[in-house]
Order: sequence, then structure tokens, then C-alpha cells
Amino acid sequence: MTLAIKKLIRLASVATLALGVAGAASADPLKIGFLYPSPIGDTGWAFELDQGRKAVEEAFGDKVETFFVENVPEGPDAARILNQMAAQGAGMIMAGSFGYMNDGLKLAGQKQDITFIHASGYKTLPNFGNFQTRNYESAYIAGMAAGFVTKSKTLGVVAAYPIPEVVGIINTFTLGAQRTNPDITTKVVWLNSWFNPSKAQESARSLIAQQADVIFSLYQDTPSVVTVAEEEGVYVVNTSSDMKKYAPNHLLASMTIDWGPHFTSQVQATLDGNFKGTAYWGGMADGAVGVASLSSDLTADQVAALNGVMDEIKAGTFHPMTGPITDQDGTEKLAEGVAIEDGAMLGINWLVTGVETRIPQ
Repeated sequence: MTLAIKKLIRLASVATLALGVAGAASADPLKIGFLYPSPIGDTGWAFELDQGRKAVEEAFGDKVETFFVENVPEGPDAARILNQMAAQGAGMIMAGSFGYMNDGLKLAGQKQDITFIHASGYKTLPNFGNFQTRNYESAYIAGMAAGFVTKSKTLGVVAAYPIPEVVGIINTFTLGAQRTNPDITTKVVWLNSWFNPSKAQESARSLIAQQADVIFSLYQDTPSVVTVAEEEGVYVVNTSSDMKKYAPNHLLASMTIDWGPHFTSQVQATLDGNFKGTAYWGGMADGAVGVASLSSDLTADQVAALNGVMDEIKAGTFHPMTGPITDQDGTEKLAEGVAIEDGAMLGINWLVTGVETRIPQ
């Protein structure tokens, strides 16, 4: 064997080894970090986000490796943990709170090899998408149910923050109630927190003392408001997941979310190398939101009315924010028959007639 042939064999062996190393590297699982603003628990926002994480694991098996950090406040702590996730080799990050947006965007700009999906935000980059659900659709249905059962005609809302998403949900909840009971008024307590069980309970009791006989737990990530309503014997509506077990007698409806399909589609895009930072807004039509555990106190005719409107929403023939609609000051915001556009809904900063509490300035 000549020296030249021996060299060729050695070069071929090195090339084969290099290809083997590259193949092993490409087979490494995609690391995905999930960041939650509250404890996971067994119901609520963080719980449903984590159900989405589990759906990803089930769909992709050993192609992915997921990890999560829970109960992380917005601000410096979130920024630090996002950076830690990147340092630990995450190829994808799910940032599960509105207040994580700017820190996530900054990191996405620095780490363009990482893909990001962000909850409830409105900004995007090529590697940074956002996602939210049209919870205003299920809120309208829950509001209709509230209008059916209220005796005092006063509804109470324990709300997280006065961001557009929450404002829009309060509006459609009130409009739904006014559809079935025109004299409805709504009182709101702003907690300025996603997770404050004791303050949420105190606020619920305050609203009940003001004659609210249907309480809406709006983005409170524990069953704290729900359990107070059960104890006090008033109806309750909650967001994010089914909380029937915490109010077996007085749960009026649970507004539910399913993140599994969207999360898996975004992981697939990352694995395929064709991820695009877009805005996702899932609704009833694609199964992202729904209404569960309607109270047995509702009559068959009332349930049929709720189902009929849900069918219209799914078909795209009805939008919960369709005029005529006026704001708290009596100014017309939507003329008769005009539905609000998505852009206006995403930035809504006014409350409808019938909501007594103002948006904090």
C-alpha cells in the first residue's frame, strides 16, 4: 500500500468520524424552557401552560427535553431566569406572562438561534412570537349565564391587571350579561397581581358585601375566589381551567384554555427550522377556548341559548363586541351592526356602559 493511499484512508476515516459526531449532535433533543408567573398548582393559568408543556412532551418524546421554573415575578427575576435558560442550552423558550415581554425581546435579539413564544404580548421578532386566546368569546357566554341567574343584577369581577386583554374580557362578560338581563351593572376590583390569594379572597368578599351575586375570578391563578363564592353561596365564574371541584354547588361556568395544539405546532416549526415570530390568537373556532361545567341551575332553554351563541361565534357569524356599544361615558364606540376589529380589541382601553368601576390611570 503506497503512502498516498494510506493518507487517503486516514482522511476518509477522519471524515467518517466527523460525520458521526455531527449526526450525534443533530440527534440531541431540543431543550425547551417554560417560565410561569405563578405556582403550577392543579388549576389556573400556570397549570394550563404546564399542560401545554406536557402535550409537547407527549407529541415529541425524546426529540425534546423540557424544563420549567414556576412562580417567577415579572421584572429582574424573570430577566435573570430567561438568561439562565439560554445559558443552559435552551433552543426554545416559552415566556408565560405579559410582563416578560420586554426582557424576552431583549434576549431574543441577542440570541437569534433561540425561538421564543410569549403569552399575551403584542410585539414580535423573527424568532419571537406571541400567543393568546380569545377569552372574550367564552367570557360573553359566561356573562349570558350570569345574566340568567343573578337576582341583584350586580356582578363582581376580581381582576388581575387593567391590561387590554383583561379590559376586553370584562366588557364582553358585561355585554353577555346585558343580553340576557339588560339592567346589569358590573363592579371591578383591580388586584394588580396575577397571584395574591389572600387579597383575591378579600376582594371577593368586598364585592359580595356590595350585593354582587355572581363573582368573576378573572386571571386569578388559584381557586381562592371560587372557594369564597362557594362558602358565601353566590355563583362564580373563573378563567383558564375547570374549577368545578372547588365550587360543586355554585360554579356557574369555567372558561377553559387548551395550549397543546399551538405549543406543539411551534415546537415542530423550531425542529423543522422554519419558525416565524407571529401573533397567534386562538378562539372557539379552533378549540383554543371553551366553556365547561355549566351549572345545572340553568334551564334547558338557557343552555340551548348559550350553545346557540357559541355556534355563531365558532362559525364567525357573531362577534361579542358588535354595536351598538357605548362606553362608560355614553360615547358611541361601535355603531349598530359593526364588530370591533382585531387591532382595536388588542389595544382596547375603555369599558362599556354598565361597568361602574373605572380603569386606573
